[in-house]
Amino acid sequence: MLQPSKPEFRLARLAYNDSAAMGFGRGGFGGGSWTTDAPEAEFHLTQGIRRLTRINTIDPQNGNMRDVVLPVQPLDDDLFDYPFLYAVEVGRWYLSDEEAARLRDYLLRGGFLMVDDFHGSLQWEGFMESMRRVFPDREVVEIPDNHEVFHVVWDLDHRVQIPGIYALMSGRTYEQDGVEPHWRGVFDDHGRLMVAINFNMDLGDAWEHADTPEYPQPFTALAYRFGISYAIYAMSH
Repeated sequence: MLQPSKPEFRLARLAYNDSAAMGFGRGGFGGGSWTTDAPEAEFHLTQGIRRLTRINTIDPQNGNMRDVVLPVQPLDDDLFDYPFLYAVEVGRWYLSDEEAARLRDYLLRGGFLMVDDFHGSLQWEGFMESMRRVFPDREVVEIPDNHEVFHVVWDLDHRVQIPGIYALMSGRTYEQDGVEPHWRGVFDDHGRLMVAINFNMDLGDAWEHADTPEYPQPFTALAYRFGISYAIYAMSH
């Protein structure tokens, strides 16, 4: 009997401690801000990768969404086994010096981190407080329009703010004072994008609500394109 091939790509979710300064996180799946949108976000994005690319990803057993969620902490022994880390609500994260050093080592050795679902100036500073410990000597910059990550699969020239569902239901696409969407990043010495920063956006909600009639399909389709582009870039660089 032909056995299914082993998945060649596994999306790992960064499990972090919440910052006391930012208050308690919302969370869901298992508690804590890092669990936001799990497991539905991973389930739908993974299905999108399976459907729209030739990448062999994990297939949830018996339709169990939780099978696709893989929590990884910065100090875990198997951190380096996963080339792609996904972190949400990073305006609330807290990385100790030891965790920041481990994440820095992971990224400089070829790892890729995508962060998502944080909004406004207060959460930006919460994110940067720990990010400065990861890379005290590297700048966060806007990713240029012509960068490969925006053209590795699709030409993502039309970039609009991808909103969370509750913001959208209130009649706007932004949260707090995060009116302008930004695609920012941190690069290594060779120009490789190590950290993709989706600021003032919520791709995780767009994936999570892929089957929700109230969430507009164009936002989900665009969020799929970004997620898949990041995955292809991470695996090929």
